[in-house]
Amino acid sequence: MREISPTQNWILIALVLALSGVVYDLYFFTGQTPIIGAIFALFIGMPILAFERKVLLRGLYRRIQRLPTLLFIISELVIYEILMSIGFAAAGFLLALLGALKPPKMIDVLIMPFDIFLYALAVCATLIFLLRVRELLGREVFISMLISRYRRPMKEERVFLFIDLAESTAFAEKHGDLRAQQLLSSLFAAFAEPVRRHKGLINDYVGDAAIITWPLARGVKDARCVRCLFDILADIEANAASWKKSYGHVPKLRAALHGGSVITAEVGVDHHKISFFGDTVNTTSRLESLCRTLNRPVLISAELAKRMTLPEEIVGENLGNHAVRGRGQGLDVVALSSRAVTVLKQPATLRRG
Repeated sequence: MREISPTQNWILIALVLALSGVVYDLYFFTGQTPIIGAIFALFIGMPILAFERKVLLRGLYRRIQRLPTLLFIISELVIYEILMSIGFAAAGFLLALLGALKPPKMIDVLIMPFDIFLYALAVCATLIFLLRVRELLGREVFISMLISRYRRPMKEERVFLFIDLAESTAFAEKHGDLRAQQLLSSLFAAFAEPVRRHKGLINDYVGDAAIITWPLARGVKDARCVRCLFDILADIEANAASWKKSYGHVPKLRAALHGGSVITAEVGVDHHKISFFGDTVNTTSRLESLCRTLNRPVLISAELAKRMTLPEEIVGENLGNHAVRGRGQGLDVVALSSRAVTVLKQPATLRRG
């Protein structure tokens, strides 16, 4: 699937908004130049979308996000009204200043008519709804379900990253299940930005583990799958004081990376989901379990490691061939560590040249 950059994404959204303004003008103002409607639409809609995407007034958005649902909706509507009114007035003033509009009174292009407000609100609400669904499912899953890409099972190559919270059982026993779940929620939230930045997909959460995946070519390009993992570890290390203050505990992770062929299919009736089947997924899970045995926080199969050039700051250590539960033959394993981030102490007795 072709990658779309954030810039391309914003350009696409802007084009959709501009088109909605052209449609409005063609329908209601047949004698007016359609470009004027496009300009009004962009000035009205882009601030709202920037607000929803946490580009504009990020602090305000986070504050109202903590409100009860009803108050959150009311607050958003008030903010929408303010942003749309400012955008409409700015567009009207600019067009009048350039001579593109010659209203009898300047106030006519500064105050947004109610019918335009309703139309703009409907267009923005539709776009925001689609963006929210895309965020909920993930861009790749959203598009795949939209075009029914995996309605029939497909064979493809993918990279999988399994990340597990170490000592989660001990934390739950000490602090209770509710506190442990709060820790997991904060931890999984911390995964989101690095995964998005490195073009990955959080496929699932299983207990205290997250499953992240990439199409193989995308995952090995610039070692994205490895960079994503170590960005997560670096972020936790950088915010250690905050984790300690909030939970009295800095999360320690175990992670495994492996890649290969899988069968990808859309499954379910009332609840649809894209799932992955095959030895590659099972081997990644077993490799993550091997982290405990070898007392190494990050393992990657040698097969996957050979497909990419590791970043300079990442050190690979060949641990040789190891038996993996449920697999007929052993697996060549490489331990990864960062020169900058120490995630777990590694006994010298396990080091191999």
